[in-house]
Amino acid sequence: MILSKEICKKVLEDALTTGADFAEIYFEDTKKTSINMVSKEIKVCDTNQIYGVGLRILHELEEVYGYTNDCSLEGLLKLSKKVKGGFNYEPQNVSFELNETPVKKMHTLKTYSKDVKNEQKVGYLKKACEGAYSYSDKIIQVSANFMDETQEVLVCNTTGLYRTEIRNHQRLSLSAVAKDGEKMESKNESFGGNFGCEYFDNKDWYEFGHNVAEMAVRALDAKEIVGGVYDVVIHNGFGGVIFHESCGHSLEATSVAKGLSVFSGKLGEKIAADCVTAIDDGTIIDEWGSAGMDDEGHDTQHNTLIKNGILTSYMIDYRNSRRMKMSPTGNSRRQSYRFSPTSRMTNTYIANGKYTCEEIIKNTKYGIFAKKMGGGSVNPATGEFNFSVDEGYMIEDGKLTYPVKGATLIGNGKDTLFKIDMVGNNQTNGYGMCGSRSGSIPACVGQPTIRIKNMVVGGRGGKK
Repeated sequence: MILSKEICKKVLEDALTTGADFAEIYFEDTKKTSINMVSKEIKVCDTNQIYGVGLRILHELEEVYGYTNDCSLEGLLKLSKKVKGGFNYEPQNVSFELNETPVKKMHTLKTYSKDVKNEQKVGYLKKACEGAYSYSDKIIQVSANFMDETQEVLVCNTTGLYRTEIRNHQRLSLSAVAKDGEKMESKNESFGGNFGCEYFDNKDWYEFGHNVAEMAVRALDAKEIVGGVYDVVIHNGFGGVIFHESCGHSLEATSVAKGLSVFSGKLGEKIAADCVTAIDDGTIIDEWGSAGMDDEGHDTQHNTLIKNGILTSYMIDYRNSRRMKMSPTGNSRRQSYRFSPTSRMTNTYIANGKYTCEEIIKNTKYGIFAKKMGGGSVNPATGEFNFSVDEGYMIEDGKLTYPVKGATLIGNGKDTLFKIDMVGNNQTNGYGMCGSRSGSIPACVGQPTIRIKNMVVGGRGGKK
């Protein structure tokens, strides 16, 4: 049950009595399901509830945060007593009235996941697994996971804000293992969004599994890449993870506000090639990283971060907006009520350019086509990164020739942005969970096909 305005006002007023100039309540009631199928058998089927309140107070840039799952007035006042004990200032005489304002709807769902039987969810997994096994007898194992959460949240604070929203995330991921003699390869793919199960009813899960298995079997014949400097063509969709990790985190106020980002203090400066425009947009209907409001109650926004190579915006939460003296951008997010919010990405992508994927490959004399990216790591302070290529092919004289494996893309985010010289017109998104200071959250990465000139690629090919 959502907390009433009367209860919230009493708790917020109490939290201000030791000198805080701002207090905020974040209430959450989330129903979650996780189902795992391995080799056509259900191994895990868990349903749980996350229920509680987080209370945050600020005095200028100082913050104290606490949480509880005792949501009675008595329990919340007990939490307030602990949290406000972190300050010992004169009361700031903050006065406010809570006023509810509507939140824009960011999904088209008909049925919330919490109201769908697990048998229906298992059906999606079965179809995907059948599709994978049917592709080839070289597929020796298939693992599929379904997760969903229906999250009801309330955010209210001493500016008078009082807003509620229901979000509905769900995602299916599948991994297929192929074996041929001594050779073994594994590939995976996922699909998700902030929508209802009717989206999953309309998706061809058999074909989805079939495609993952095809990637795994094809990889069996891949050759180890020879390390060197290459022109690298990175495909659309999850290829955007390289921008997300190497540049996106460095544009979050979490690091920018403290001067710990390579892009701190560079608004209005050229930080990328002219062909690069990058966007963070939490307002895309039904998308994995979308919401009507962020976890501080601000409307999500379409934020152009880079326009034609010029840095135009950061992603800013409320607390860091005080330090930076800039407005919040609707990017404050948290995993649950147990986490204090901070600036995070939503759906972050490089915008479409003018070339087709085929034109980019045709105009690349010698290089690598990274059709699907894997995991990696980055240092936000320096922008240095390394990412694995999950599915790759050699490009020779403008044509794809043979599959390669073991490629690692190595570089620096701020330098790599200037090396992008061709941007495609086929932008799509990929789906993942992003971990940072405020926990693990659903985040979309995306881009069209792009080409990066003269990139260092690590590999073991040619070595004994």
